[in-house]
Amino acid sequence: MPVSSEYTPPDDPLDFLHDDAEVLAVNKPAGLLSVPGRGAHLADCLMSRILLVFPHALLVHRLDRDTSGVMVFALTPHAQRHLNAQFQARTARKSYVARLTSQLGPKTGCVDLPLIVDWPNRPRQMICHQTGKPSQTDWRVLRYEGDTTRVRLTPKTGRTHQLRVHMMALGHAILGDPLYADGEARNFDRMMLHAEELRIKHPNSGKSLKFRAKTPF
Repeated sequence: MPVSSEYTPPDDPLDFLHDDAEVLAVNKPAGLLSVPGRGAHLADCLMSRILLVFPHALLVHRLDRDTSGVMVFALTPHAQRHLNAQFQARTARKSYVARLTSQLGPKTGCVDLPLIVDWPNRPRQMICHQTGKPSQTDWRVLRYEGDTTRVRLTPKTGRTHQLRVHMMALGHAILGDPLYADGEARNFDRMMLHAEELRIKHPNSGKSLKFRAKTPF
């Protein structure tokens, strides 16, 4: 069954990975918006669910609706400023696992292709060497699974749909991707992209924190 374009968010209970006075880490399920969309039918999201438990939670970053995995939230304005600075300076380290069409080779590499929104077809993004923003993604093949490839993706930048477009540019779309995969590659019950690990420094102590959520596919 392909990923639906209609919004039918999962009713999974919140999966908390960490919380203290400043930082909250959660494992977001696939199919749930990070923040509300436009219109009452898109109001249900991870942010709204978290606010029911942590009324002072503040947004730091986002994951695409169809991507699962680790997200962090700030619990004070100080923590939000500190964490935002880490993401902007690219010192927050993110690692994803994905399953791709066919067998990707070579087994390691870097995609360095600039991205910009494809306005006539938004929310799709596209590669544009004239006006695109610099975007880099490292990849490493974990293993081949039949005629598919399981990879670890480490983004050096944080552009919208970056991993999805970069993998498509290599000729190996992410399985289940409703925007960039074609034909049989769309026929999965979810998009096979998961934010497995996030490393940050604690806003108060400066201590390194590592949050992990096991890949569910």
